[in-house]
Amino acid sequence: MAIPRITVLVSGRGSNLSALIEAERNGLLGGTVSAVMCNRADAPAVAIAAAHGIATTLVEHRRFADRGAFEAALGAAIDASDPQLIVLAGFMRVLGAAFVGRYEGRMLNIHPSLLPSFPGLDTHRRALAAGVRVHGCTVHFVTADVDHGPIVMQGALAVHDADDEAALAARVLALEHQLLPAAVRAFCERRLVIAGERVRVIDGVVPATALVVPLSAAAADLISPV
Repeated sequence: MAIPRITVLVSGRGSNLSALIEAERNGLLGGTVSAVMCNRADAPAVAIAAAHGIATTLVEHRRFADRGAFEAALGAAIDASDPQLIVLAGFMRVLGAAFVGRYEGRMLNIHPSLLPSFPGLDTHRRALAAGVRVHGCTVHFVTADVDHGPIVMQGALAVHDADDEAALAARVLALEHQLLPAAVRAFCERRLVIAGERVRVIDGVVPATALVVPLSAAAADLISPV
């Protein structure tokens, strides 16, 4: 069976892209990152892709008259890369319903909160303001309803009394780097089944270490899988 091809969409620093590449190098991804698409020429993620010899296409949204034109160009670039899976790894553009529908069931996104709580931006700041005691990240299938698609996996950690936005963001980001490759691997191994708004993992249970990652020696950091 051919190794599934993965196209990754990025906009910024590319740390989740790096996590996917590292998982692939260690034989833990189940697929190959064969193409990267970016909407910002100055994004550090572009250099990361280049350093690993991954074909990269710039589709800069500012160069297009409207979202429709941008999405047409982005879709053409994705189709040319012939992926089995598309991963939004810090891709900071809202995609329209027609575009999302074109890739239904094979587009994943990583979001820095425990959805359905705190969709959108500034998730860590909002979590702290709300006083939540548990925070984390979510991998979900992308639908036209932004940040509300069927949930594949979630990772959770305790919010510390001393946490500020930067500290909480750093710990959640480390969790993302574990969770996203685990979800991608489950997809590539055809172990995900979408049933309405729920996703079922077949042929075994995803290890708890993929859902909850100890980020310090403190037992208080460990939360049961969501």
